[in-house]
Amino acid sequence: MAYLTREALLTTGFKAVGRNVKVSDKASIYNPETIELGDNSRIDDFCVVSGKVSIGKYCHITPMCLVAGGSPGITLSDFCTLAYGVKIFAQSDDYSGSTMVNSLVPTRFKNEYLAEVQLEKQVIIGAGSIIFPGVIIREGCSIGAMTLVNKSTQPWGIYAGNPARRIKDRKQDLLKLESQFLKGQR
Repeated sequence: MAYLTREALLTTGFKAVGRNVKVSDKASIYNPETIELGDNSRIDDFCVVSGKVSIGKYCHITPMCLVAGGSPGITLSDFCTLAYGVKIFAQSDDYSGSTMVNSLVPTRFKNEYLAEVQLEKQVIIGAGSIIFPGVIIREGCSIGAMTLVNKSTQPWGIYAGNPARRIKDRKQDLLKLESQFLKGQR
């Protein structure tokens, strides 16, 4: 895997680029002027990141993910991970048939649903999961593989299924480890 150099990252025109950021040269970045990349974050091969997107510190977007922020935006807070093939959408067409759909049709013929998506601190999204517009994944949540998240979660839960359901509480031990890790980074 080859990552863009710091110089290449800066000339791409990102809104902000933190320290020690890694973006694969095989990732597709659209609208870089609306994308913020936090310190020590990474975007791997074959990812598509577009629209308004804010990526916090120590976030990892693994291969083949789609982060489609559109105009409402997507925020990944610090220490978020998207496993292989995760898709996050901040906008969606109306599939009812009462309006037209797709990005080639002018807005006046469509009824798009536009809503910001937020992943709070210490969230992990399992492989192949899909996050719908308007969803807030609260702090510390773990989303199981192949889960469809169409409603916001409560903090520190493990969610899975289609649609997502809270299975049980997630341990908060990692907060102590986070504190130790950050002390060691100074």
